[in-house]
Amino acid sequence: MKASGERKVRIGGASGFWGDSSLGPRQLVEVAGMQYISFDYLSELTMSILASAKAKKPELGYATDFVEVVREILPACFKRGITLVCNAGGVNPNACGAAVRNIAAELGLNVRIAVIDGDDIMSHIPALRERGTRDFYTGRPMPERFGSANAYLGALPIARALAQGANVVITGRVVDSAMVLGVLIHEFGWSMDDWDRLAAGSLAGHIIECGCQATGGLYTDWDQIPNWDSIGYPVIDCAADGSFTVSKPIGSGGAVLKQALAEQMLYEIGDPSAYLLPDVICNFSEVMIEQLGTDMVRVSGARGLPASDEYKV
Repeated sequence: MKASGERKVRIGGASGFWGDSSLGPRQLVEVAGMQYISFDYLSELTMSILASAKAKKPELGYATDFVEVVREILPACFKRGITLVCNAGGVNPNACGAAVRNIAAELGLNVRIAVIDGDDIMSHIPALRERGTRDFYTGRPMPERFGSANAYLGALPIARALAQGANVVITGRVVDSAMVLGVLIHEFGWSMDDWDRLAAGSLAGHIIECGCQATGGLYTDWDQIPNWDSIGYPVIDCAADGSFTVSKPIGSGGAVLKQALAEQMLYEIGDPSAYLLPDVICNFSEVMIEQLGTDMVRVSGARGLPASDEYKV
């Protein structure tokens, strides 16, 4: 892993869901100094849809959108040294990896593609049932039948793949924010017990994991957000201490506002003082969000605690 310094790492958030606009990757690949582009495709509903697709055709089960995007942007990414990190693998990451390898071969690019699997825990269901495992939220017993069962992986496998020189990293079910955290662990050499930095990196990933929700798409006063048809996808510049700034491509629509980022920070995390992730428990209750100027916001102050073994398979 690379040594830390005063430099920043630039990461773009190109997708917030399966079916998101192709505008994001097209914008972000043109941003000066871009180093990484992350793509989030998965939700619980998406996983069930992909599992159903794989049950009908074993070669499916991944987000085909990503393969289409790769065909368009991979030459520019390869030329400019931009690494792609995605969870497009869904329930069939190896098939997604094979599809991307075929695209790279067609384009004549010698790209190193890493596939991360191991999140499929269907084989563990009998043991989990015998152990008395219950629904995380409701406490109800496990259902009798499963279409799929996947554990949320953390950031470390992504960091390891990058350390081995991957140009494209494809995962199955990982925590959405782990795609950014994995990049930062790799780039800055963060220790896996450096809880505050792990929490800060998780917050950076959480801010951009839903694409243009960070650039006004989730804002309560949505009618004040300009040019939705060309809305900019988020760009973060992360420092070694875990602080980061959020911006968007020059000339794009949308807006980067501290109020909108505060709303995104609280999106789908439960308790802001105890956001449970595989790598760290995040405390966002003291986070500072500062408006630095038009379409530029600085975020700092996340705190972390050791991840709990209670929710591990």
